[in-house]
Amino acid sequence: MELPKNFYRARKLETMVENQTSYTMNHAAMHVFETHQTAESVLLQFDQPVLASMIKGKKIMHLRDKQSFDFLPGESLILPSNEVMCIDFPQAKVQDPTQCLAMAISEEMIFKVISIMNDTMPRADEREWDFMDYNFHFTNDNGIYQIIQKLLFLFTEDHPSKDVFVDFTLKELIIRILQANTRKVYLDKSDQICSNNRIAFVVRYIQENLSQPLTIELLSQKACMSESNFHRVFKNEMGLSPVEFINNERIQLALRLLKDPSRKIKDVFMECGFESRSYFNRVFKKHILESPKEYQNKVIS
Repeated sequence: MELPKNFYRARKLETMVENQTSYTMNHAAMHVFETHQTAESVLLQFDQPVLASMIKGKKIMHLRDKQSFDFLPGESLILPSNEVMCIDFPQAKVQDPTQCLAMAISEEMIFKVISIMNDTMPRADEREWDFMDYNFHFTNDNGIYQIIQKLLFLFTEDHPSKDVFVDFTLKELIIRILQANTRKVYLDKSDQICSNNRIAFVVRYIQENLSQPLTIELLSQKACMSESNFHRVFKNEMGLSPVEFINNERIQLALRLLKDPSRKIKDVFMECGFESRSYFNRVFKKHILESPKEYQNKVIS
């Protein structure tokens, strides 16, 4: 992720620790924080829900009721309003500052989007969408990465309609984050909630049967839903089609298997449930941007 040139033209350096450059729109404010020297126990708090996303460098985050963790480029963190962050900057330098985006989004905007989702994107078992009320730390998927990069551009450009552009883009960001949160909950807690959640039950079944054929017909039967309804609800909740989700999980399994130098590519693709080596290679390269052999050579060298 990169800051646009307009940012550097407008920003002023007034402090070496968490120098703040801010842009305010109708329903959100974007703050870019830059730290140019090592520091510890820096406190930060916002009165609205916040998306924090690392741009450059490293932070160590200390949050309420959560173990300390490294916060790195490509990762984001959702914080509820009035959450106090205590932050260390172990690597910040004058010529190589730590940079982080913090986007405060109005609760009015968030709940308006959630209302639209409940009207148009129904979940299984009549459950409703709601905003998570805890700290959600995740790696940006490609969709979320592209939206954050677009928002960096929109906030810093000089355009008479940028409030409208930002509002539309924020709505997509909120939807994708809620779907990403749902995926994480189902992946991490499927064994705990699968007894009363049909999509969680299917997620657990997929996790336990990656080497087996997994069809929409079979999975919809497991969910006790029609194929069309299952496909629609699954995609609404997860932000991915069932096939995309299955391929993601199979690639994650392949990554783990390929770290073993004794594993042959021909055995790995079969253990992961891919029908052919050519399809496995194509899906793997789409996700990882290199072939299975290139990846294995890199991780075991």
